Amino acid sequence: MSYLENGTKVAKFTLLGLTDNPDLEVPLFMMFTLIYLVTLIGNLGMIVLIWLDSRLHTPMYLFLSNLSLADCVYSSAVTPKLMAGLLTGDKVISYGRCVVQMFFFVSFASVDCFLLAVMAFDRHAAVCKPLHYATTMTTSVCTHMVIGCYAWGLIESAVHTGFTFSLSFCRSKLVHHFFCDIPPILALSCSDISVNEIILFILASFNVCFALIVILTFYVFIFIAILRMRSAGIDSAEIMVPSITEEIRFMERQ
Repeated sequence: MSYLENGTKVAKFTLLGLTDNPDLEVPLFMMFTLIYLVTLIGNLGMIVLIWLDSRLHTPMYLFLSNLSLADCVYSSAVTPKLMAGLLTGDKVISYGRCVVQMFFFVSFASVDCFLLAVMAFDRHAAVCKPLHYATTMTTSVCTHMVIGCYAWGLIESAVHTGFTFSLSFCRSKLVHHFFCDIPPILALSCSDISVNEIILFILASFNVCFALIVILTFYVFIFIAILRMRSAGIDSAEIMVPSITEEIRFMERQ
């Protein structure tokens, strides 16, 4: 457990939330409850449907079901506490729950990014190399890709969470956010946070840039492949039309 500057153990934090206006708390609670329920029902429904229908046991739906699971977990790490704070006004979160909240949110947000990149690779293999798709995207390959996404997310989150909560904190325990995110917690520290900021910048930049570059690259290849397919189809049609016309003319002469 981290300590305050005077050596006292940190037992809890206070999340300031989204608003101080009591008139907005009930409308915000209703809005977030609706969004959260739609998120849970949609994603859990997707997972159950894929699991029950054997026709959907393909690489694309394997990745999609794991993406739905990641969405459920990282939204559940944040939203219930936010909703409880809006409804009851209790915005205090214990030290342990704050650690758990940050760990799961960062883990599955990272998993989400890398699953999107993996799904882009899967669609590239399906569209650009359809004849080799079955040998490229085998069950073993897909499983290792999914495990790799989860492993990286958990490792990255462990690094962030460990470095963040190893700091000493000042007397103020007011978190200027609605959940225990890394920057608001770092802002409460009395320690030197330069190393934490560098690690946060490097890992966050790597996640975003890597996933974005992979997704854009593979979808550019997919777009080019589709254009080539259309061009080949038009050329084939142009070759077929004159031949059909010649056949019609020959028949008329007969």
